[in-house]
Amino acid sequence: MRLIQFELAGGARRVGLVDGGLVREVRDATSTRELALAAIAAGQSLAGRIETLGLGEAHDYALLLAERRVLAPLDHPDPAHCLVSGTGLTHLGSASARDKMHQQNLGDDAALTDTMRVFRWGLEGGKPAAGQAGAQPEWFYKGDGGIVVRPGADLPLPPFAEDAGEEPELAGLYVIGDDGRPYRLGFALGNEFSDHVMERKNYLYLAHSKLRCCSFGPELRLGELPRHLSGFSRIRRDGAVLWEKEFLSGEDNMCHSLENLEYHHFKYAQFLRPGDVHVHFFGTATLSFADGVKTQPGDRFEIGIAEFGEPLSNGIAPAEPELRAGGVDRL
Repeated sequence: MRLIQFELAGGARRVGLVDGGLVREVRDATSTRELALAAIAAGQSLAGRIETLGLGEAHDYALLLAERRVLAPLDHPDPAHCLVSGTGLTHLGSASARDKMHQQNLGDDAALTDTMRVFRWGLEGGKPAAGQAGAQPEWFYKGDGGIVVRPGADLPLPPFAEDAGEEPELAGLYVIGDDGRPYRLGFALGNEFSDHVMERKNYLYLAHSKLRCCSFGPELRLGELPRHLSGFSRIRRDGAVLWEKEFLSGEDNMCHSLENLEYHHFKYAQFLRPGDVHVHFFGTATLSFADGVKTQPGDRFEIGIAEFGEPLSNGIAPAEPELRAGGVDRL
């Protein structure tokens, strides 16, 4: 089962079930978050809640996408209560991609050792027995719900950015129930979008490089994640394919189990506030930057895996600065 959030022509929100080329409204549902919280309160699965409510009017899915009326598949009415975060060095091959990003530091053994040490910890202890805590992954904060760009829209490139690089990933989508427990709704395609030139300058700039907008969706895939997933990551320039590469995910292609990654995120009490939404990116081993690609405004990213329905597509557009140097006022 795959869900989207979308807008009607007048702007009203709906939750829809993808049914081939159609999207059928879930009755009395205007928010995936509210739908999930109602399911938790009723002791139902999300799919069970949808079955209880039933389906209504059908809409042309291609038209919704073309008119950019498809929203991210999960959000919060107050963006401050949506936390966007992620983990790195989680996929087999991800350390190699990271080393390519830091190739100017090949003579710096300490920089390489940190990357390879964390990756090796994952290989050796990232898939513990069920119910056990394994090796801790790299973790990063990306922003709140205000950084999320809807599918199809442009990812803003701030004037201080040195790169606009895609990161094709899967994201876990969660709500925190009234009982303070995290509930996973399912998974979505994601473009984590980072500044790899900035990160490459110095590993301590990793935190800066992640503070960019991102996109995920268009669809939320309910249920468990297949162990092996193969898709594509593609960049188009002036309509033609500039770069394309296979994108692998699923636990068979990872050095951490999903259970372990989830534990090391939600073990922190501040991430268990009832009603909050979490979007957690699970990492990648596929980067165009590692192949020497330099993106530019006007390019379009396309990320797709057949099991997730329609691909995620976003462009790049320059953004005006929110704050100029010296722009902090004194009281």
